[in-house]
Amino acid sequence: MDGKKFGEGLRAEDFEAHRSHLRAVAYRMLGSLAEAEDAVQETWLRAAAADPSDVANLGGWLTTITTRTCLNALRSRATRREDPLEPPAGTARPDGRPGPEQEVEAADAVGIALLVVLDTLTPDERLAFVLHDLFALPFDEIAAILERSPASARQLASRARRRVRGTTPAAPDTSRQRKAVDAFLAATRTGDFEALVALLHPDVVLTADPAVTPTPEPVVVLGAHTVARGAMAAAGRARFTGPALLDGVVGLAMAPHGRLRLVLAFTVEPESGLITAVDVIAEPERLAALELAVA
Repeated sequence: MDGKKFGEGLRAEDFEAHRSHLRAVAYRMLGSLAEAEDAVQETWLRAAAADPSDVANLGGWLTTITTRTCLNALRSRATRREDPLEPPAGTARPDGRPGPEQEVEAADAVGIALLVVLDTLTPDERLAFVLHDLFALPFDEIAAILERSPASARQLASRARRRVRGTTPAAPDTSRQRKAVDAFLAATRTGDFEALVALLHPDVVLTADPAVTPTPEPVVVLGAHTVARGAMAAAGRARFTGPALLDGVVGLAMAPHGRLRLVLAFTVEPESGLITAVDVIAEPERLAALELAVA
């Protein structure tokens, strides 16, 4: 398909052949499947109204339209922050747009931590990193979209890459920590109370800062069964939760639509592998002080 001219206008079937790729690009740019669908639909409207007679690479042309649409959305978001409304789990959307379960699947496929870090980047950094590091687009093409030089586009991607990887060295023994954190998330998501209790030290302490509940003072919960019951009660939060490096230590980040809400920092006993402490952090100042990177 690419390499021919489209003098007769863009056909719907030609566009549909590129839809999944455009959706993948838009989702990584915007962090929301619903917003990505809107961006792809906007691409179709713009492309269908344009004259593609000089288009030799349809996929590249459509990708450029999509990324520019996303870039405008990100720049608007940076000046007027809005969080998308999320319908309850299991709620069907009458307009056929992606629902919560589809959003969860998309977030899991890309990685919650990556979406969170991407959300901290400037719009230009995010575009440069997504297009180059995730979709292997050359810097000269990225530069044309950003109206910058290729060297500038390369520098943007490099800065973004450092944020994604983090600068804090990972803890020396992350395997035991990662195993405990992954098991905690799996048990919470599936509602397996006994499995969750088995992961917790009998004297485990959970501390949640005042922004979590919210309450005037931090909430402290003691004991494996009590902590497990609390985790089960908050199981809905686990839908948009995934592993992340928190100051170099594996923990969990909850981020609906890629926008960080809270993190769970774990202390794991080296000998037994049991979780001895859970710190739930939601206060903006504390979240801002953490270096979050891809686990």
